[in-house]
Amino acid sequence: MVKKRIEGGVSAPDGFFSDGVSANLKSGGELDLGFIYSDTISNVGAIFTSNSFVASPLKHFQRNRISETDFILVNSKNANAMTGEKGVEDIETIFSQLPKFHNPIMSSTGVIGNFLPIEKIVSGAKRFDLSSQKSENFAKAIMTTDAYPKEIAIRVELPDGKSYSVGGVAKGAGMINPSMATMLAFITTDLEISTEKIVELLKENSKTTFNAISVDGDTSTNDSVFLLANGKKGFYDKSFEVVLHEVMKFLALEIVRDGEGAKKMVSFQIRGAKNDFEAEKIAKTLSDSLLVKTALFGEDPNWGRIAMSIGASGTEVSEEKLSISYEDVEVLKDGKNLFNSEVEKRAFEILKRESFTIFCDIGVGDGEFKSYGCDLGYEYVKINADYRT
Repeated sequence: MVKKRIEGGVSAPDGFFSDGVSANLKSGGELDLGFIYSDTISNVGAIFTSNSFVASPLKHFQRNRISETDFILVNSKNANAMTGEKGVEDIETIFSQLPKFHNPIMSSTGVIGNFLPIEKIVSGAKRFDLSSQKSENFAKAIMTTDAYPKEIAIRVELPDGKSYSVGGVAKGAGMINPSMATMLAFITTDLEISTEKIVELLKENSKTTFNAISVDGDTSTNDSVFLLANGKKGFYDKSFEVVLHEVMKFLALEIVRDGEGAKKMVSFQIRGAKNDFEAEKIAKTLSDSLLVKTALFGEDPNWGRIAMSIGASGTEVSEEKLSISYEDVEVLKDGKNLFNSEVEKRAFEILKRESFTIFCDIGVGDGEFKSYGCDLGYEYVKINADYRT
């Protein structure tokens, strides 16, 4: 198998098209309404938020038990969440005024609690060019507080001469928590995959990608990951499972890098926990801790906040066995403080980097897990004060 990064995002696989337009949902003529279209019916699967308040687009998808589609409509600026039964009805109204698609899907991101501006969305969607392959426009159209669009495409060439492609686009910057987050992700492939297999792969791969990231610890009402497979290639190859994880991890880490107010992306590598489940709890406690995030923002190498969070994780720990390192700089070894002026200086240089790993050996078992987080400063609180999703 040979993998190549290519251009095209979700439009890269055969038979997929995408673009974005301005429907005046945002001010200033920004792109704010996008679509993904397949010229053949695609099998589709999705995983959704763990928030108890589920947004209307997710309810619409689940009520209709959608397993096949050829069209996804995505709007920004308005989440269509906490809008009751009318929120679902508004989606049906929008699709009733558009060309006939096969089980069309809607996805939304933006402010919670407002009804969709139906006329603007319908007017904008009627200007879609379904033959367009402008994935970057789609990526820009679905952004809210994102600083930049997030997309990837990979072509896989197999030993027997066959090939296939996988494309992905995501948005997300705030309300990011390891329970899926304020994030939307759309993945396409021209392989032949059943809906049941799609859902299985999304659930399995989300554990170490979208469910292993944290920006601010809040869980949104709208977060969704969709995977569409239109079967244009007429076969399935097991290598897809590796490539899908690569695409999902890339998009997940791009979301962390773009965390609102964030300047650093940090990996928390847990080793020596009682088991993998407890390692995951510790890693996510660290990536979610506001005290740890603000310490990272201040580039403070003091290991106290890290140890505090580990102790607060509700897992089996031992003060005498805990070890903590910033990359290769040990600051705590088997419960003994190694801090001195030289160690502090070296650790401080690590924390100045844009990305690095903090290693924590719990010393009580063989459990492992890695989570991903970022720093946050006071400015984030002001940025995120309007309950955007």
